[in-house]
Amino acid sequence: MSSLTVQETTFPDSKKHYEILDGLRGVAALIVVAFHILEIFSGGDHTKQLINHGYLAVDFFFLLSGFVIAHAYDDRWRKMSLKDFFKRRLVRLHPMIIVGMLLGAICFYPSASAMFPAVAATPVWKLILVTILGLFLLPVPNSLDIRGWGEMYPLNGPAWSLFFEYIANIFYALFLRKASNTVMWILVIVSGAALIHLATTGPNGDIIGGWSLDLAQMRIGFTRLAFPFLAGILLRRLCQPGNIKLAFLWSSLLICAVLMFPRVGGTQNLWMNGLYDSLTVIFIFPVIIYIGASGSIASAKARRLCTFLGDISYPIYITHFPVLYIYYAWVANNNIQLENVWIMGLLVFTVSIVIAYISLRFYDIPIRKWLTEKLISKKA
Repeated sequence: MSSLTVQETTFPDSKKHYEILDGLRGVAALIVVAFHILEIFSGGDHTKQLINHGYLAVDFFFLLSGFVIAHAYDDRWRKMSLKDFFKRRLVRLHPMIIVGMLLGAICFYPSASAMFPAVAATPVWKLILVTILGLFLLPVPNSLDIRGWGEMYPLNGPAWSLFFEYIANIFYALFLRKASNTVMWILVIVSGAALIHLATTGPNGDIIGGWSLDLAQMRIGFTRLAFPFLAGILLRRLCQPGNIKLAFLWSSLLICAVLMFPRVGGTQNLWMNGLYDSLTVIFIFPVIIYIGASGSIASAKARRLCTFLGDISYPIYITHFPVLYIYYAWVANNNIQLENVWIMGLLVFTVSIVIAYISLRFYDIPIRKWLTEKLISKKA
């Protein structure tokens, strides 16, 4: 998940971004937080998850990332080096990765519970080692799984998608930026077919996964990354935005609808939900992004809302889960039922927004501005 800019005043050499797409990214990020808050009450049964398809927000972020990266960088390569590009992406993404990992380390021992069987027995030296690796976004093998969930980032699970985001950025810079539209079409069609196959033949009837260093999970992660990121690039290259009224309203309602849609097919027809997942990513998400790219913000109030949502989208995504580890432990240790969790759930949701805003305002914006002045060539 990524956003290329926070404010034009922060990075004056950045292109004007799509304000509605910023807002949509924030809407999807908030749905992710709500999805995770309620996920524990599914008991591991995907058919019982509330806000059932919230996990598809990751795939939406990948598609949006491809679209925005193509918009920002496709026409810059004559005056921008690979080094400049990678520095820009590191400056954009990595400061908040560091915050997310440090927050995960702080919240690690307080999350000890039967739900996380490895936490209590983890020595401090191993926590420090995993933290250091996490600061550099280096995934850990099962031998360093200090939580017991099999995550490649046991201090901050959602960081797995940033691992794949970095891979996507590398492939874009080395190969995809030079690929013709014909080549991109071929890649999009092949990766779309792979996504449908994964979703409809998998054992769970969905595309959930990608966060562990094993072959099955790596296949899920790369398959989830490939189509949306490639399609986002192609969509931007082919897209001639229209003039859609109330675009933010319609696109926001549509993204909420597809992410909150109930499970399809139940336990007897798992392939049906897999088909819903894949067709949503392949067809509906590009439509949502097209609608968002085809609108404009008329009122100052709506512009402030989109700006705020866009600004906190990445910080809230990369910082909310360490807090949820403690919340999950509280639910598990006290056998809390769904009907008794609403006040605490709203508190966790609010705290996640506050942490994201504080991180953005007092760390992310200043440190990225400083890094930009020190490291990035103005000619690009």
